[in-house]
Amino acid sequence: MLDGRQRHDWSIAATVMSVLANIHRDPKRSRQMKPSDFDPFAKQARPVKVDVSVLKDVFIDRRVPPVVKESQG
Repeated sequence: MLDGRQRHDWSIAATVMSVLANIHRDPKRSRQMKPSDFDPFAKQARPVKVDVSVLKDVFIDRRVPPVVKESQG
């Protein structure tokens, strides 16, 4: 129940923040902001691109590959 309340509150706050950001942005220099840009619950994980050999290891050989962190950049 608390999680639902937090999601609701963040969706309202994110909408307000996106409106404010769009009011003060320069249309020639930046893109239009969406509420999902400010909502921590709306962030989607990017799919990880892997080689076919990794899929073979996981689904056929049942081995878990080591975790490699992506570089921040």
